[in-house]
Amino acid sequence: MNIGVFGATGTIGRSVVAEAVSRGHRVMAFTRDASRIPVDTGSVTWTVANVLDAQNVGQAIDGLDVVINAINTGKDLPDMIANAVALPAAARSLLKALEHHLSTRLIVVGGGASLEVQPGLQAMDVDGFAEQLPEMLGVPSEYFTVMLAHRDALNLYRLSNRNWTYLSPSAGQIASGKRTGRFRIGDDQLLVAGDGTIGDMSAEDVAVAVIDEAEMPRHVQRRFTVGY
Repeated sequence: MNIGVFGATGTIGRSVVAEAVSRGHRVMAFTRDASRIPVDTGSVTWTVANVLDAQNVGQAIDGLDVVINAINTGKDLPDMIANAVALPAAARSLLKALEHHLSTRLIVVGGGASLEVQPGLQAMDVDGFAEQLPEMLGVPSEYFTVMLAHRDALNLYRLSNRNWTYLSPSAGQIASGKRTGRFRIGDDQLLVAGDGTIGDMSAEDVAVAVIDEAEMPRHVQRRFTVGY
């Protein structure tokens, strides 16, 4: 398949690119900053593209079978919080671009705070959730803004009739680690361990889930989750 990856220089994006290449797919990696294109690109085609510009996106994804959106909103926490609005903005841009690419699949890697902890109750809507973020995840309470933006983006996809899938990992943190290929898969409910805790997850295993979905669609126009 021809696969394009937005956010290809980020932790998850890099892992998605590597996973897709390892399975023999043709990969086009997108970045807004040409200086972040690696010197050794291997078999990957790198292109400068702005995910917030629908016209630019439409041109960039021409000929692709699957587009993967793995962007984050900044290089550090303050930057991510300040630019959280980029998440729903990217959703609007991608959905607009896909109006002219109706057969192209879109897979988005987003946040897990909107997963349900009980029927009808999302984790982020639990009383005191934002105030507990420093203790739970080691991020400031203001990071709740990013979580809200992820949910806003998800709701935009849900209102569309495009060929989208949204992955919300059930994880406290996602960082580079070990590729195990072993994880649980769920729908809208947060996956927790037997003791009720939420563990971290490697970006490599998130990438496995993304490319599995690209190769064998099981969640078209649906959100799903993965976790250990």
